[in-house]
Amino acid sequence: MTTGRPHGSGGGTGHPAEHELEDMSQEQLARLASELDDVEVVHNTRKFPVPGTRAEKRAERTVATWFILSALSGLAFIVAFIAWPHEYVSPFEPGHTLYSLYTPVIGFTFGFAVLALGIAVISYVKKFFPDEVSVQQRHDGPSDEVARKTVVAQLVQAGKDTTIGRRSMIKRSAGAAAGLFGIGLGIAAIAPLVRNPWKGGDQAALWVTPWRPVNGETVYLRTDTGVLGEIARIRPEDMAPGSMQTVFPFRESERGDKEALLHAQRASDTPVMLIRLRPGTQVVKRPGQEDFNYGDYYAFSKICTHLGCPTSLYQAQDNRILCPCHQSQFLATEYAKPIFGPATRPLPQLPITVNDEGYFVARSDFIEAVGPAFWERRP
Repeated sequence: MTTGRPHGSGGGTGHPAEHELEDMSQEQLARLASELDDVEVVHNTRKFPVPGTRAEKRAERTVATWFILSALSGLAFIVAFIAWPHEYVSPFEPGHTLYSLYTPVIGFTFGFAVLALGIAVISYVKKFFPDEVSVQQRHDGPSDEVARKTVVAQLVQAGKDTTIGRRSMIKRSAGAAAGLFGIGLGIAAIAPLVRNPWKGGDQAALWVTPWRPVNGETVYLRTDTGVLGEIARIRPEDMAPGSMQTVFPFRESERGDKEALLHAQRASDTPVMLIRLRPGTQVVKRPGQEDFNYGDYYAFSKICTHLGCPTSLYQAQDNRILCPCHQSQFLATEYAKPIFGPATRPLPQLPITVNDEGYFVARSDFIEAVGPAFWERRP
C-alpha cells in the first residue's frame, strides 16, 4: 500500500488504488486522511485510557446533568411561552404580577437553556476529547477525490476517539436538550402565524382600530393629561399655528371606565398626531383624501410605516415629521409621504372634523392599515 500525499495538498504524487481504499479499515482510512492533509500527530492521549473508571463515570454524569438542565429549561420555556398569562393586566387589577413576570420568565428559561447547552458541549470537549497536538502544513489548492473520500472516515474516527458512541447517557440527554431547544425555537417562530389575523374580514384586527365608529357613537379626539379619568377633548382654538398634539380616541360611553380609557391610550394603533399648519401653507393632498383635514388641521397616525416606531417629532419650520428610530422623515404638507429614510409608505391619515359642540371628532376609522409597510393598503 502506498500512502503518498495528494497532488496539490502535500506535493507528493502517490495515492492508494481504488481497491486498496476498499480494503482499508476505518482507522487506516482516518490515518490516511491525516497523511493526505499533511498532518503529523505529535501527541494523542485519551482522557480515560481505562474505560469504566469512577472518574470517567463522574465526568459523564456531569456532562449529562448540564444537558438535562438545558432540556428542562427548554421545556419550561415552551410551557411558559404557551401557557403563561401574557395579556395586559392593569397594575391595579388581580393578575398583574403574573403578567409582569411573563417576559422575565421566558427570557430566563430560554437563556438558561442556551447557557446550559453551551456548558454541556464545552464540558464534553474538555473532559472526553483526547489531548492531541498536531502539526499541519498549509497548502494552496483544492483537495482531490481521495482526500474527499477519506475525510468522512477521519470524522468518524474522531467520534470514536472522543468515545461518544458508547456514552448513552450523554447522547440521550444531549438529544433531549437539542430537541426541546429546537422545538422551543420552532414554537417561538411559528406561534405568531397560528392565529389568523385576517379572520373577521373588514372587521379584522389588522384593518380596524379603536378609532372606528361603534353603534354610531361619536369618537372624540382627546389628549393625555396624565390623569386617566380626566377627559380633555380638543377644540381648534386649543392649538397654535405650527403646533402638534398627540391625541387618542374617546367615547362618552367610556367615561369613568378605566379599562377602556387605558386601552385607548395603550393600544399600539391609537396614537395620532394632530398638526395645525401655519395659515397659507401650500398643501398637496392625497387622491381620495381631499376632505380628510379640517382647515389647517391634519391628523396622521404616529406609527411609522417602516417598523412601527412612534413618529414623535414634528418640525414646524419645514413641516417634517420625524421617526427617531431609523430616521425616516415624512412631509406633513404632502399627505405625510416619506421623503427620507427607510419608510416607503405615507403615514395613514385620520379623517377629522369639528362637531356642533366645537370639538374635534373622527369622521371614520383609517381607510388603510396602520403599521409597517408590509401591510397592503385597503382597495
